[in-house]
Amino acid sequence: MADAAPAPRPRFHLAFPVDDLARARTFYEGVLGATVGRTSDRWIDFRFWDHQITAHLCATSHAGATNEVDQDDVPVRHFGVILEWDAWEALASRLQDVRADFVLEPKIRFVGQPGEQATFFVRDPAGNALEFKAFRDDADVFRSEPR
Repeated sequence: MADAAPAPRPRFHLAFPVDDLARARTFYEGVLGATVGRTSDRWIDFRFWDHQITAHLCATSHAGATNEVDQDDVPVRHFGVILEWDAWEALASRLQDVRADFVLEPKIRFVGQPGEQATFFVRDPAGNALEFKAFRDDADVFRSEPR
């Protein structure tokens, strides 16, 4: 009897505010050994023990702070999980069916670009923002250069 293929391992995603991107990069990359993925003048993705964390430039750590990502005001303080595409679609559908209060409705971001992803944001009962996303190409989770 053949062994069953292992289930894909979920990756953790965490976004957090920083007041200086250069200092954040020095610490996460230089001190902790994280590798840098996609960047902008407002945020840096890091590969942090095979999970994705994102430092967002923000003057304050206030929970209501947002940053523009692909023309959406994304809550800077949020966490979430990167799912397989089918699992993301099923969860989005289930939350739409129960009329969840979306911070950002399900959508596809960065269409046709490296990092193309399905994403949506909801808040938990305490007001914490959660992002659920799936990448069209799993290799794009940590890709730093265009294909």
